[in-house]
Amino acid sequence: MAQVSLVLPAYNEAEGLRESVLQVADALQKITHAFEIVIAEDGSTDGTNKIAESLAIEYPYIKHLHSNDRLGRGKALNHAFGLSEGEILAYVDVDLATDLKHLEELINAIKYEGYDFSTGSRMLKESDVKRSFTRLIASKTFNALTRFLLKSYIKDHQCGFKAFRRGPLFDILDDVRDNHWFWDTELLVRAQRRGYTIKEFPVRWRSGRNTKVDLKRDVIEMGTQVIRLRRELKNGY
Repeated sequence: MAQVSLVLPAYNEAEGLRESVLQVADALQKITHAFEIVIAEDGSTDGTNKIAESLAIEYPYIKHLHSNDRLGRGKALNHAFGLSEGEILAYVDVDLATDLKHLEELINAIKYEGYDFSTGSRMLKESDVKRSFTRLIASKTFNALTRFLLKSYIKDHQCGFKAFRRGPLFDILDDVRDNHWFWDTELLVRAQRRGYTIKEFPVRWRSGRNTKVDLKRDVIEMGTQVIRLRRELKNGY
């Protein structure tokens, strides 16, 4: 049985998928020999599915999960985690915006330090981050709003670099309603409400290739989701 299951959510990532997967495999091999990589390929139209399938045939520790329709990032992760075997579950954005040198700390926070969840952070003083001023302000505003309205102590809810202990994750997943970008935030907020422990640590982060974020659309949507989750938590959901 895999000790670590690492999910790579992929939507139209044909250009860099193979290189990213092999880099992740190399990093995992330095941490544990009992692992699997799950490519959660989410309704791609650029040939990503063919590359993912070839990798799964070539390497026994790689799984390819294909969806004909676009599920959304959160729903694709839920599906992949449900079919994963590891006691430690993790996901990394496939553009590898977060430096993989932090992968060992991400996994070991669960494996050895006893945390239930761990997450990289672009918002701590020690973080080394390069991105546009517009995205920086949008992210700071969103995280500040989340901390204020949802009483979260996390500085950066949305960094695509997270790991989870299997039991606590599945204790929460059925209550997480968002299927897309707000998935991370809702998961971490609900985890805090349940009393689970979370390690947030600084990372080196560089804006990845061909971001799928539509700033205006997604900011509006995530603001709506913050209000929705606040209402649900107040009502005991």
